Amino acid sequence: MLTATGTLLPVYAQMPVKPVSGRGSWIIDEDGARWLDAYAGHAVTSTGHCHPHVVAAITRQAGELLFYSALLPHPSRDQLARDLVAMLPAGLDKVFFANSGAEANENLMMLARRRTQRTTIVALEGGWHGRTMACQAVTDGPKYVKNAALAGMPLAPRVPFNDIAALEAALTSDVAALLIEPVQGVAGARDVSREFLEAARRLCTERGTALLFDEVQSGIGRCGAFTAAQLYGVTPDGMSLAKGLASGVPIGCTVVNEWLSEGIQIGDLGSTFGGGPLACAAAIATLEVVRGEDLSSHAGRIGAQLRAGIAGLPGVTRLQGHGLFIGIVTEQPAKQVQQALFAEKVLTGTSDDPHVLRLLPPLNFSSDEADLVIAALARVLAA
Repeated sequence: MLTATGTLLPVYAQMPVKPVSGRGSWIIDEDGARWLDAYAGHAVTSTGHCHPHVVAAITRQAGELLFYSALLPHPSRDQLARDLVAMLPAGLDKVFFANSGAEANENLMMLARRRTQRTTIVALEGGWHGRTMACQAVTDGPKYVKNAALAGMPLAPRVPFNDIAALEAALTSDVAALLIEPVQGVAGARDVSREFLEAARRLCTERGTALLFDEVQSGIGRCGAFTAAQLYGVTPDGMSLAKGLASGVPIGCTVVNEWLSEGIQIGDLGSTFGGGPLACAAAIATLEVVRGEDLSSHAGRIGAQLRAGIAGLPGVTRLQGHGLFIGIVTEQPAKQVQQALFAEKVLTGTSDDPHVLRLLPPLNFSSDEADLVIAALARVLAA
């Protein structure tokens, strides 16, 4: 495992490949070797590396207008908002663009507190929502809790995973919002039950609490529907999107319903770079590819193929997640499996659970590429 050197802060344990180019589900390293990317840079390269349609849109926009802030209206920002809302659950139709998932989640929480005039945000055990201070206060894990506490942030009460009785007790009269990843990413593609999400919707409605979905990883087709909310049939009051929305160009999105946006005024949200022309062009093209190539359904089909091929392998005890958001629970430490797959020139991720390997390939991962992952994993686990 490589570490950062020189003037970069050594905050990432880096994978043992230095990419110089990429096409589709493959990256090429500095020695010319090809690596199969079954991780997509944390679920970011949703349309694969350098999809021609996305590259053409970025190139065209860069030659016309590289940037101006949201102080000036721009047609691509309006178009992206319209295109996105058309693909989201009905009622989620008010959009604000920023630069990252953490920003999108910060904005969700701020809007929920503003609308309800309450302070507390309740989170789910295992949730991971970003590294800004307010997001660390709702993110599970000792180091995030410690960082938030040192900054003086109020720590969110945590509800045990899928515990409806505990959820009902936690949603007291001072709770502004319940924040949930419908499929928990860093926890290992751990999918929340439909019954829990339905109970969350019912209880939040009854108690005037905002239901917020963090779909930074699970959205943009990854789970076999455009959002996990649509897969489950449960619509929140607000949702965050980011990672795969622009195929690798930084963008974050906060989208809310009429109730949560009520009373919004000029100056209530802001972002210098959010919704810039280049990021919007990349996101518009990404959504065009997702629609045109039916990548949500494709992710469901290829995800099912991967599951079928992996489920019977020795040392695999369970699979979790949906679509191309897969957690493989292994008997041996997942880090060892990942390292062995590196030797096979296959990139995968791990998780906070030391026995869960994560697969997050591009949404256009092919059937043949899925078979390559299954075969490599079979060799590694047999050894």
